[in-house]
Order: sequence, then structure tokens, then C-alpha cells
Amino acid sequence: MQIRAPAILIAARAHGETAVIARLLTEEFGMVAAYVAGGRGRRLRPVVIPGNLVELQLSARSESQLPFAKLELLESRGPFLSEPLAAAAIGWACALTATALPERQPYPPLYDALGALLGAICHAPSARGWAGAMVAYESLLLRELGYGGTGQRPQGELPEILAAMDRLAPALDHYLLADRRGDVMAARSRLRDLLERILR
Repeated sequence: MQIRAPAILIAARAHGETAVIARLLTEEFGMVAAYVAGGRGRRLRPVVIPGNLVELQLSARSESQLPFAKLELLESRGPFLSEPLAAAAIGWACALTATALPERQPYPPLYDALGALLGAICHAPSARGWAGAMVAYESLLLRELGYGGTGQRPQGELPEILAAMDRLAPALDHYLLADRRGDVMAARSRLRDLLERILR
């Protein structure tokens, strides 16, 4: 198996002394897991950050083997992780995607929507510019996996967007994160709390 494609890095877990097991979302091949040698080293550490857009080169001898990946940074989200609200939003969007999606099933609308959402989080002048897109992404994820949801961006100001977030929470919890919700839903709760502080 040989793959070369742009990908959004959505999760990275330390493996051994210097390697990383990365999960990456591609448009054509869906979510793939791969071994990244030296992923915790000085050269690759800034590349292996959830939310980053990378050029992925994947190779494996067989379908059953964990592929090896080479990553080249295309767009970094690292500079935005020093801002708590942006960091929480990037963390939640990536954690939800990594937890909910099955491997190697393509979802081109989700790839496009996640890329657009991450771009909005990093470049909108305030959270009001991307909070509705976050709710639309959550809803699209539910729809693409067969659990309803519209993918439509909620209309209105931040209070209406927070109300829409609250309405979606049970579906996310029940359908997408049923056996793994602890840490993942905690990330969403933190994001919602930070958004609510804007109103105070």
C-alpha cells in the first residue's frame, strides 16, 4: 500500500522513546493510523500537532500492517495553541473526529468541513466568527455517520449558538462517543465554558 495525499493530523500518541502513532484524515482514504519514526524528535515535534495540515506519504507491506508515515508540514496550527479558546476549539474538533470516525472510510465532506473549521478558528477575528461553524461541523459529523444532523450553521448571536451546542450534546454523547466519552466530552465542556465567558 502506497498513499501520498494532503492530510489533517487529528491525533498523536507517543510510542516508544521517540516515535508517534498518528491518526490522519485524508479526503480520499478517510482516517488512517500510521507510525511516525522520530515523531517526538526536535525536527518533527512541530509537525506532529493535532490540527496541522501535512503532506502524508504512507507505505505498508500489507493491509494488516500498521503503515509507516513521512510527514511534511503544509500549514501549522501551532502558533494558535497559545490562545486558550483557539486551543480548546482545535483540540475538541480533532478529538471528536479521531474518536468518532472509523478507519479507512472516506468522508470528503468531513475532510473539507474540518479544514475550513480549523482555518476559521485560526483566522477569524473572534470566536463569534467560527462558533457557529463548530456546531455545523458537529451536526455534519452526526449526519455523515447516519445519526441525523443537518450540517447547517446555526443562525443568530453567540447565545443562540451555545443553545444549539447544548441541543447537540446528547446526540454526540450517545451516538458518537458512547464508550469513550469521558476525556473527549470534557474537552467539549471546556470549550463551551470558554465560549460562555465571552458573554460575561
